[in-house]
Formats: sequence, C-alpha cells, structure tokens
Amino acid sequence: MTDNTPHPSDDPSLDEGSVVLDAKGLRAMAHPVRVQVVGLLRKHGPSTATRLAERLGVNSGTASYHLRQLGAAGFVEEDTERGNARERWWRSVHRSTWFNDPELADREPEAALAYQQSVASIYSLRTRQTLNELQTMPRVWRERFDLSDWALRLTPEETAALYQELGDVIGRYRRDTPENAATAPAGAERVGLITHILPELNTPAPEERAP
Repeated sequence: MTDNTPHPSDDPSLDEGSVVLDAKGLRAMAHPVRVQVVGLLRKHGPSTATRLAERLGVNSGTASYHLRQLGAAGFVEEDTERGNARERWWRSVHRSTWFNDPELADREPEAALAYQQSVASIYSLRTRQTLNELQTMPRVWRERFDLSDWALRLTPEETAALYQELGDVIGRYRRDTPENAATAPAGAERVGLITHILPELNTPAPEERAP
C-alpha cells in the first residue's frame, strides 16, 4: 500500500502493523519481486523460498536472495516455529506498507520511482489474475466485480479532501486485523480495492458547447 498523505500519523489506517518507508526501506523495496514476496506473505501467511518461487515463476535461489534482503531490512523474519535445518520459513513483519514522504522521494528519486512502478505493475497483475478467475466465481461475486475510472477537475486541496473522504469510507469496512476479522458477517470474503489518484496536468478543459 502506498500513500502520499503528508502526516501519516493522522491516518486511521496506520497502526502498529503498518510500516512507513524510510530511505533504507525504500531502497530495499525498490524491486518488483520483493514487493510481490511481501504481498504474498501478508496474503497467504508464512512460506518458504521454494513455495514463493513457484508462485512467482522464479527459481528458489532468487527467492531466497530477496527474502534475505527483505529480512536484513526488517520486512520479513524467520518463522522459527515452522522452520527446520533443511527448510526456512518466512513471515511478514507488517500488515501494510506506506510511502508518505515527498522529501524522501526527492532525495531518492530512482528508488522511489522503482518502488512505485513495482507497486503499479503488481496492481495490474492482480487485476489480470482476478479477470482470469472471474468466470469460475459464483455469479453474485462476478456481478460485484468492477473496473471504473472518472475524469475529475480538482485543485490539490480538493484532491486531498477526496482522498481523505475515500479513506474514511473504506475505513468503515476494514477488517484486516485479527481483532476485526471476527466481526465480519457470514459470507464475507477478501475483496481487493485498489485506488489510483493520477494527476493529468496540462490537459485542456472541455470547451463549452454553443447553445
């Protein structure tokens, strides 16, 4: 999860299970495989390099390398209750990742761009995976699938207000902690909601039509 809110401590989505990227973390996460590894561990729980490699379509040596780098940066850790001398199990340390520092992006432009491009490509991959699975889902869930976009004309302040309002609505439905998961009603399933705010500067305003 990325976010450009100037004051992350004010965001209700941030809790002790969230991590805000600093320079070291940004550089560590500036690789698409590492972003995917962390995402898989958060979604599916602890795993091994071999299992992750199968999901990612890479060899186990590549997966092991990225797990070690993520471990050194504090994003994953060994699950000692599952591991043994032959096979190491890994788990995610956090539930979500936030990137909130425009000044850090200015200081580390290449790492910031690489990280954000990795996140964007994974969002696209998740969409394609859902599309591939859509026809096998119950009809009630197929009817809830949606791909929409809107062209808005906003000031930076209005954009920030819109982002906050969307966050408030989403926050009412979040049950991604063990404590909140128990409150989900019967029939609740995991649903991915991906938001993009894409400034498209220098796009001319639509011309008014003559009466």
